Amino acid sequence: MNIELNSPFEKDNALFTENFLKEKLAAFKDIIADPSIGFFQLSENTELAKSCEDFYNKNKDIKTFVHVGIGGSSLGPEMLVSALGKSDVRFEFINNIDPERIADQLVDINPTESLFYFVSKSGGTAEMTAAMALIINWLEEKGLTQDQWKKKFVFATDPKKSILLDLANDLDIPTLKIPSDIGGRFSVLTPVGLLPALYANIDIYQLLSGAKKAADKCLNEDVKNNELLNTCSYLFDLKNFDITQTVFMPYSSKLRDFCFWFVQLWAESLGKKLNTKGEKVFTGLTPIPGYGATDQHSQMQLFMEGPIDKCLLLLEVEKFSCDYSLKSNIDYPSFNKLSTHSLSDLMKAELYGTIKALKENGRPHIHFKVSENNAETMGELIIFFESLTALMGNYLDVNPFDQPGVELGKVYAYERLANS
Repeated sequence: MNIELNSPFEKDNALFTENFLKEKLAAFKDIIADPSIGFFQLSENTELAKSCEDFYNKNKDIKTFVHVGIGGSSLGPEMLVSALGKSDVRFEFINNIDPERIADQLVDINPTESLFYFVSKSGGTAEMTAAMALIINWLEEKGLTQDQWKKKFVFATDPKKSILLDLANDLDIPTLKIPSDIGGRFSVLTPVGLLPALYANIDIYQLLSGAKKAADKCLNEDVKNNELLNTCSYLFDLKNFDITQTVFMPYSSKLRDFCFWFVQLWAESLGKKLNTKGEKVFTGLTPIPGYGATDQHSQMQLFMEGPIDKCLLLLEVEKFSCDYSLKSNIDYPSFNKLSTHSLSDLMKAELYGTIKALKENGRPHIHFKVSENNAETMGELIIFFESLTALMGNYLDVNPFDQPGVELGKVYAYERLANS
């Protein structure tokens, strides 16, 4: 992955000195050495991959994979399957508690040919529990007894303490581990994402190989050329100019769901009321999902000429897995302009046209470039953006691994249920 930082503002050179960047590299090393934070080491944890592979090899013969989870328990797997999936298995992600949507998802599923994957770190998530209850009722309506439906279930949860773990032990349901030191939004390289990836015919070891490649780059001691450190300093510098919104915009439809994974990672990690000293700061960088070239005809007008409060993260895929010639027998000016080009040529032209226009309009942006959309580059992207989020928390002086605002909403939700 290559990264080009573009800012119209005069940068604060103090944020890019060798000494400052060395301090931030040391801070990042402290973050990933914390025993309660394990995402960075997942690139080398083949034990988790092997557990998924063992389960998959014993349970290959399914036609539908029903993934039940919410937030980080679903966004990562959805991103992997939509970006890289190439199997005949049908995927249904029950990731919300909308009864109409769930009815549509279940209507034509054959339960005897399906696998139901319930994912929750704590095992007590209300949304996952509700989905399990209705799925159990649905299976029983289909005539499947507990002895039958429990053979179609697999759980992913904390291996030490979890309501889901207790239930698995009571009902003899196979369980995969979400390590205790991994938060939900950082869990895509655990069985949360690795098991569905296998059913989508994704090479999970290539995924981990790419993650390891990115991890090594993040620890590059040549700090002036360390892309993680320089990207963090760049984004922190922009905040001094009131650039507080982050637009993530891949020029690839297959990477569209990557945006939604990034949105949770960035928003839930960095949007905080209190800093690490307990002082009220109300800080964060607001993520906005988009994708090219579609959003050049919608959101781009705002990004190009609206308030100067956004930094665009543009992701280019250099080589697509297929292409189409635009040569046509229609003799018409609009067709003739394209006749000597391919569809990927047009995508590149729109991306680079946007970059040139952003520069002319004084809009800060980062140009990320990957060689192609495959398992290895996906692993690189995952670890880079997880690391960027973790270190950005250090720059903003907030804890990027908690979510007190989310927890408060859960408390009030249960309070309403108890009183209704």
